Amino acid sequence: GTIITLSTIFVWFTSYFGWVDGAFQMLSEDQMSHSILAYIGKGICWIFAPLGWGNWQATVAAVTGLVAKENIVATMGILYGGGDGTYANLAAAFTGVAGMSFLIFNLLCAPCFAAMGAIKREMNSAKWFWFAIGYQCGFAYLVALVVYRIAGLFTGACTFGVWSVVAIALVVLLFF
Repeated sequence: GTIITLSTIFVWFTSYFGWVDGAFQMLSEDQMSHSILAYIGKGICWIFAPLGWGNWQATVAAVTGLVAKENIVATMGILYGGGDGTYANLAAAFTGVAGMSFLIFNLLCAPCFAAMGAIKREMNSAKWFWFAIGYQCGFAYLVALVVYRIAGLFTGACTFGVWSVVAIALVVLLFF
């Protein structure tokens, strides 16, 4: 509970404070794109764009999920408006296929910090610990990519391109 509470406070602070017109200040709901958290998320959101959810809000939510998976819900509640408008804002931000990709990535990605600590203690090797975490994150990324790209071709959520070829090659490799 302590880690979740502290990380939720961190997400709240960094999402409601930022720079507008060169001045650091508390932001209103419509100014969140100028927040500290938005600048962090915008810097790394390109990594998740092939998965269908390359916006800064979803990226930040996925990263906070590494602290604790429950943080994804709290982060999305803060970043997508809170209250009754949250569901409408989420529906506008995600297509069905992109939402499935987001869920799959976060379910298969590396577990929370506490579980990572247990993995490190049990493996007793920094090299194998980082390999295990990297493998889990990489596997989650590839599965989410395959789901989004192949399902997106059938639903019209995405067009055929380089990432679709990569997804199809991964499926062929899996069956091989």
